[in-house]
Amino acid sequence: MSGSTSAQSVAELPLRYATPTSWAAQVLGKPLALLNDHAHLEKKAAANALELLNRWPEPNPPENWVQTMTAVARDEIEHLATVVRIISRRGGRLTRFHRNAYAKALRDLVRMGLGPNELVDRLMVSALIEARSCERFELLGEHCEDRELAKLYRGLCASERGHYKVFVSLAHDVPQATGVAERWSQMLDEEAAIVASQPVGYGMHSGVA
Repeated sequence: MSGSTSAQSVAELPLRYATPTSWAAQVLGKPLALLNDHAHLEKKAAANALELLNRWPEPNPPENWVQTMTAVARDEIEHLATVVRIISRRGGRLTRFHRNAYAKALRDLVRMGLGPNELVDRLMVSALIEARSCERFELLGEHCEDRELAKLYRGLCASERGHYKVFVSLAHDVPQATGVAERWSQMLDEEAAIVASQPVGYGMHSGVA
């Protein structure tokens, strides 16, 4: 593990790369760019949860699957609305286009066409994105001097931590999936390498200068 982060995050999250505190100072230099990036991430997270509704490997998904995915989607939409309101109030505007090389690289790891194991990978990718966002929101909450934004980031940190736990739990419950624990360890290694290689920027998953 490289970099540094709070003891609480290290204890609760299994991430194998710790974001250095210098990242927070870097992205907080352009708060509207950071908020814009996060708004797009919330929108994509809501769409991802709704897409997962149809990914259950059997004809009739259990009730908790439907309830969980719709609840996650609802949370993400509420976060999106909150962030967009702040952007607008501060004179910004949500951009039309958005790219996230980090998330794309993670999704490229999904074992397509392998039924239950593909679903496991999709859930693990979702868990990794939530866990990384949780870790970074904690840093933002600690180092942001803007009281409104610091409060926002602390709240988002708690929410992302909850979503991470939900996705990991669901991945381990997918029927007929194989080698789930081993796959999770492998994905953690892959995520660490991916996030460490990201270019410098002002987004939630940007690299560090």
